[in-house]
Amino acid sequence: MNYEFPQNFWWGSAISGPQTEGRIAGDGKGDSIWDHWYREQPDLFFDQVGPSETSEVYTRYKEDIALMKATGHNSMRTSIQWSRLIPDGIGPVNQQAVDFYNNYIDELIANDIEPFMNLFHFDMPFALQEKGGWESKEVVEAYVTYAKTCFELFGDRVKKWFTHNEPIVPVEGGYLYQFHYPAVVDMKRAVQVAYHESLASAKAIKVYHEMNLDGEIGIILNLTPSYPRDANDPEDVKAAQLADAFFNRSFLDPAIKGTFPEDLVDLLKHLDYLPDYTDEELAIIKENTIDLLGINYYQPRRIQKKESTERLSDKPMPDDYFDNYIWPDRKMNPYRGWEIYEKGIYDCLINVRDNYGNIACYISENGMGVEDEQRFKNADGVIEDDYRIDFIKGHLQYVHQALQEGVNVKGYHMWTCMDNWSWMNAYKNRYGFVSVDLEDNKKRTIKKSGHWFKEVTTNNGF
Repeated sequence: MNYEFPQNFWWGSAISGPQTEGRIAGDGKGDSIWDHWYREQPDLFFDQVGPSETSEVYTRYKEDIALMKATGHNSMRTSIQWSRLIPDGIGPVNQQAVDFYNNYIDELIANDIEPFMNLFHFDMPFALQEKGGWESKEVVEAYVTYAKTCFELFGDRVKKWFTHNEPIVPVEGGYLYQFHYPAVVDMKRAVQVAYHESLASAKAIKVYHEMNLDGEIGIILNLTPSYPRDANDPEDVKAAQLADAFFNRSFLDPAIKGTFPEDLVDLLKHLDYLPDYTDEELAIIKENTIDLLGINYYQPRRIQKKESTERLSDKPMPDDYFDNYIWPDRKMNPYRGWEIYEKGIYDCLINVRDNYGNIACYISENGMGVEDEQRFKNADGVIEDDYRIDFIKGHLQYVHQALQEGVNVKGYHMWTCMDNWSWMNAYKNRYGFVSVDLEDNKKRTIKKSGHWFKEVTTNNGF
């Protein structure tokens, strides 16, 4: 079967500032929560590799952009680091950061790669975390100022902006399940964080549209379709719908419809966990919805009604309302412990078509993390990652089907361009089209999947 994609389909990959840029002495960057946490507890990070040691894009961006070109990119998403641009989160702008991002953006454009720019990728400036991070209204305002600064500095060339990447993750990681700083377990605080992220996003969108810049602004959400164990069991179905409300619709609804899901609001009201909000704020969220949706899809969520008596906390948690279910027929990525379910990407796209006005969207991340890929090196030193090619093909076939069925999907970005540092996992799982050799001065080598992707993008299909 031949899978052809539309002309001007966006082919590329996604990375983030904190996961790739690194730090060098005198670059003027302030600390983010990751810099702080690593300094405090380095043993939490795989092989004790911290965020200052990432892929060194800060000094090697020209080489990396040449590799993007060689692997067939016509577009690429990264993020600006708030703590690099404005070291304390508020206050003076770091001119070295402005120079770096200007050079980076210009080099991408010179290589016919369109920059997609995201503003927040889990990297709260530490100075603002000390003021409460996303729990604080003051930090919401600081974010809006930061966003406006970015639009003023780079908005003449960057035409695709995103307010957040996966805003549910700082909620889950920082305030429910302890895999991001400040690693507290408190659903009430988690709700406030989530609300403020949506509010910050809407306020930044408002500023962007008021500036009349020639571009679009959206948000990037990791959507994990929630499938009930038994579609004929009303309790399983209800549990799956609640999981969907917590982890998908909590951000999808305000971003596109300007309102929060009723079932979630009712539950939070019942728990007396509604956030601190004003009617004026709700009006801002209602009136400032996105132009473009990025969908990160990795794995599905399989849900059954609550049967276990185990609790993660003595206070309410989302997990009090459902149990995760292991589907006996599942296919696994054994390294990451994630189910591989290609049809999930199609279900996400059809949901956006049918329930969210078929808004313009694209696959902003999809990828496969594998440990110890050196095992697959051939005699020429190229990693033969056929498993990654198969993974991408399987997902692209379903993106193609969604396109055939009228979904307004405009592109596919893989996570990620080059192997990058991944938070507490550091370099444990590799995701890139390009390998990064930590033992040999971070030497870059295109993997088999990178060469394959170049053919796909040249032919606009496979």
